[in-house]
Amino acid sequence: MEVKLVFMAVLLFRSTTASAAEDYVRPRPREDLSLPWKPRHPSEPHQVHISLAGHKHMRITWVTDDKSSPSIVNYGTSPGQYASSSEGESTSYSYLFYNSGKIHHVVIGPLEDDTVYFYRCGGSSLEFSLKTPPSQFPITFAVVGDLGQTGWTSSTLDHIGQCKYDVHMLPGDLSYANYVQHLWDTFGELVQPLASTRPWMVTEGNHERESIPLLKSGFQAYNARWKMPFEESGSPSNLYYSFEVAGVHIIMLGSYTDYGKDSEQYNWLKADLSKVDRQRTPWLLVSLHVPWHNSNFAHQGEGDDMMATMEPLLYASGVDILIAGHVHAYERSVRVKNGRVDPCGIVHITIGDGGNREGLAHRYQQPKPEWSAFREASFGHGELEIVNSTHAYWGWHRNNDDEPVKSDSVWINSLVSSGCVASGKLI
Repeated sequence: MEVKLVFMAVLLFRSTTASAAEDYVRPRPREDLSLPWKPRHPSEPHQVHISLAGHKHMRITWVTDDKSSPSIVNYGTSPGQYASSSEGESTSYSYLFYNSGKIHHVVIGPLEDDTVYFYRCGGSSLEFSLKTPPSQFPITFAVVGDLGQTGWTSSTLDHIGQCKYDVHMLPGDLSYANYVQHLWDTFGELVQPLASTRPWMVTEGNHERESIPLLKSGFQAYNARWKMPFEESGSPSNLYYSFEVAGVHIIMLGSYTDYGKDSEQYNWLKADLSKVDRQRTPWLLVSLHVPWHNSNFAHQGEGDDMMATMEPLLYASGVDILIAGHVHAYERSVRVKNGRVDPCGIVHITIGDGGNREGLAHRYQQPKPEWSAFREASFGHGELEIVNSTHAYWGWHRNNDDEPVKSDSVWINSLVSSGCVASGKLI
């Protein structure tokens, strides 16, 4: 009887402490999506997505099964009327027994800001439309990491589709193909409705690596399919680059390529930061895959080496926000440097909760660190609205199919406005 009472007391303690720490019942992973095969003409464009490609330019990417299909885009500001055209490049790749279609990359522009354009790819009759970002504040980013191809992915994409945003940011782990190359194709089809209308700016995660010792180097499919503006930003690698939009300078770093002080990435980062003018771009953001500040048990400490190398650079340059994925949960910090609260530090956001098949990372360290402002293991996405040169509004939305819920929100002041960074050239 005494043992039974002790056991019941332990259960009661666990129940009350769990409910005190968490007030939301986390959903289970959903099954992988099964996308039906649709017959199409070999020259029909599919997996269409767009990305920013330098000042007032956009890169249109698509795939055709016809290897002779031209890499050309016709575009204009009225449906069915294409006053301009651009020709680009194409590539393809083989991976063991898989052969990709013809992957087209065409840069169009110069384009007007905050304008809807209609376009068609490769001479096809199919018409797509896109909207260019504004040149001034406010500007809104949709943010989600670790997407995958599950029922929760579909839910996340549906929620994003209901938002008004200008640019989509994805800090790694896109398709979860994991060597099965046709899953890159189904992922391209899955995201096309959104990715063909707003620029998707991505960086690589561990699931993009797909290396096979002695046979395949890493990131072959990722680099072929998701070409980012690395050349436009002076980077030697598609795995890290930067871009500017409105009054924001954004640096996309590579967690899975060399980042030591003698590496190309480190030297490029230092050079890129030296060009930032906070009068022109008062907001400075960074995105990468592996979080540097993480109180979840999952992937604990994996970003420590990169943080030790690069955080001093980012701190000295006054980076406002760092967005990461990898951990399948959500967490937002206050301004922090090297694990300590610092009013001139970086706001860290971990948002690897897009809908991956591996499920949620639900175990957090207790007690919650002082620097951790909000954390929850749920599927969802974030929105970052930079309102003006001094204020931004961050909101994280938990996926709730019954009722949209904004689970975490906060106003963020820029470091320029707080006096931590001079409003001019950084270094």
